[in-house]
Amino acid sequence: MNPEDINCKPMNPEPIPSGKPPVTFVERPWGSFKQYAFNRACTVSLMTVQPGQRLSLQSHTGRAELWIVLDDGAVVQVGGEIRAHRAGDEIWIPANEKHRLSCQGDRPVRVIEVAFGNWQQGDISRYEDDFKRPAKGE
Repeated sequence: MNPEDINCKPMNPEPIPSGKPPVTFVERPWGSFKQYAFNRACTVSLMTVQPGQRLSLQSHTGRAELWIVLDDGAVVQVGGEIRAHRAGDEIWIPANEKHRLSCQGDRPVRVIEVAFGNWQQGDISRYEDDFKRPAKGE
């Protein structure tokens, strides 16, 4: 569901961080947790990529992203570097950096995206796309 579908207006964006924001590790008697965006304006998405599929090679002018890999088998390109990732890995993607998520295993991979800045699908620039979508926007 898009915010427009429920008449929500986006919040005023905070400045885009130039580096990965601090992650707070908190221990409790039952275990622990990490806080990735403590009291910060951000957009959190859960991405699922099916086996053999991949996102476009893309960049965004209005946001930086922190990806948290939930499943083994994620292959991530950031800039010119392509790496296989495992569950628990964290990947920082600065604004304007080309990036792509792929699933090269036989099971879907899930990645949590914590986006800092103004999340707008219209700010996407696509450099390669398997689905022949426009170079700009949705």
